[in-house]
Amino acid sequence: MSGYFDILAILTCAVFVVWLFRRLKLPAILAYLVAGMLVGQYGFNIVNDQKSYEHFAELGIVFLLFTLGLEFSLPRLIAMRHIVLSVGSLQVVLSLIVFILAGLFFGLSFAGAFVVASVLTLSSTAIVIRQLSESGAMQRKSGQLSVAVLLFQDVAVVPLLIIIPMLALDSQGSMVWALLLAMVKGVFVVALLLLIGKWLLPKVFNIIAQVRTDELFVLTTLLVTLLAAAFTQWFGLSMALGAFLAGMMLGESEYKHQLEADIRPYRDILLGLFFITVGMKLDVGLLLSSPLSLLGLIISFMLIKILIIKFLAMRAGESAKDAWASGLILAQMGEFGFVLIALADQSQILSLREASMLLGAGVLSMAITPYMINNARAWSLFLSQEKSPDTEDLIQLPEHFSLENHVVICGFGRVGQTVSRFLKQDNIDFVAIDIDPLRTRKAREAGEKVLFGSSRQSEILNAAHLTKAKLVVIAFGEDKQSLEVVQKIRSMSADVPILVRTRNDDQLNILQAAGANEVVPESLEGSLMLVSQVLSLTGVPFSRIMRRVQHERKNHYNHLHGFFQGEQTDMSSAVIDRVEFAHAILINEDSFAQGQSIEALNLSAQNIHVVSLRRENKEIEMSESHTILQAQDTLIVRGKPKSIEQVERFIQKGH
Repeated sequence: MSGYFDILAILTCAVFVVWLFRRLKLPAILAYLVAGMLVGQYGFNIVNDQKSYEHFAELGIVFLLFTLGLEFSLPRLIAMRHIVLSVGSLQVVLSLIVFILAGLFFGLSFAGAFVVASVLTLSSTAIVIRQLSESGAMQRKSGQLSVAVLLFQDVAVVPLLIIIPMLALDSQGSMVWALLLAMVKGVFVVALLLLIGKWLLPKVFNIIAQVRTDELFVLTTLLVTLLAAAFTQWFGLSMALGAFLAGMMLGESEYKHQLEADIRPYRDILLGLFFITVGMKLDVGLLLSSPLSLLGLIISFMLIKILIIKFLAMRAGESAKDAWASGLILAQMGEFGFVLIALADQSQILSLREASMLLGAGVLSMAITPYMINNARAWSLFLSQEKSPDTEDLIQLPEHFSLENHVVICGFGRVGQTVSRFLKQDNIDFVAIDIDPLRTRKAREAGEKVLFGSSRQSEILNAAHLTKAKLVVIAFGEDKQSLEVVQKIRSMSADVPILVRTRNDDQLNILQAAGANEVVPESLEGSLMLVSQVLSLTGVPFSRIMRRVQHERKNHYNHLHGFFQGEQTDMSSAVIDRVEFAHAILINEDSFAQGQSIEALNLSAQNIHVVSLRRENKEIEMSESHTILQAQDTLIVRGKPKSIEQVERFIQKGH
């Protein structure tokens, strides 16, 4: 029973800490590390047998490397080869050299110094990519530079996973021979697995896909991943290497996205368990006994990485501003650093104190990363002493431009520019806001009224004379960013109408509740345009088509929200729970609803909308107050999945 209570304690602590950290907008990785620290021997000592969980948690790394292999894109690597090779590769090499020399200076063995250097060299792909995407900085040069460096770091993880276990043989004087043998084995294993992946795996997955059984597809994915991992382990190499190669083999296949979706739940859960087991080894007492050493380690390694990346970026021809910004973005320790620490711990290369110091430095550096990324641009301008000549003049409109009773367009991409062209045809004044400096400058050179900056910033909205605008159009298509912009606009102006573009209708109610007057889902508008063309080509008068289209828009696309769910869907379970589906319910002789009116059933109280009623294979005119349901009627309703299940049970059984 002790094992059961250990698992219960781990899950309880993990759920609470992850919830708390996400509320504080901190990375989930840190939450798992803290949860492990709390339940481990240096915390409340709830979990006694930590070793029994470590072997199971290693599967999290196996699946992580598998998804990394799936996402690895050789064409993308080739397209960015200049930055990847001139900055990314040299950053890894120079950082390793500097940190190894520093480790040897402080008395570490070569093996220990190499592990420490490897851990500190890598940055966090998960945190950086997420923060750049959410802040809109991915389009900036500094963001693209950071992605190129991360791309090479991800590739560098694979040889590090091979080398570190071999370093444990240093004391026996056979490290060089072991490394050479590992290289030979590695070349053979890679070649063999790539051949299998090219000729055998596509045929296997074609056969599995034809069966159309989700469970079999998932099982096959798990089997392929674990077989590849076991194969490399059998050759004395890392399990993670085999998983990476398996992912890379399938990364170019047509099943890539389905494989990634299938493996993600297992990866996230097991990876969380892995980071919990890493957190169990974090001795907080050691860190508290030497806080200055910990602080010195954090400051020194982050500063060294910033200076190395800044030097290499400027050497590659980038501006000082972008070079400093990239260094600040990539200064932290990465999630793969924890993987290497765990690997070194298994090989007994690092002492408990050294591992705890690295873990503490990694946790704190990753905790401050979101703040550093959000301020990287401002700090880089200060450090480079640049006045931002490329954008400073773009955050204000020229003095001869006056704005009043105009339209504010947030996002000047393809949709925003299309809106502006139609506004100009009717002599309606507008000003656009865009985060892309190149697009902004080109538009300004063409005489457009475009401001550079984020629509979530009060200063930019004031520069666009928001209080004098008659309409705001949010043309991003990204619901999270759009919601933040709506909230910011409403905090500055309670009356200005807001029109929001979205890709789907799953956030329609949330955006309207935040203050959007109209929400235009692209998928539903596309359906309306297609329907209008279909009706026109089948001879329906144009006036009737326009009345129907306007009726749907007026009723907030009421008839377009629900659709019949199929086996194949590209939506996650979280999205499915928010989307309304259409569902047909057959009324039979034993149904509770047989002989009752639709009004008496009061389905609207259960958030269900009656779409239509079919009787004798014909759709009949109905009135909710008078229509009586008969046996063999088919009632088509629309609602969320859980509500539909409850209503169908109510219609059939009465409860």
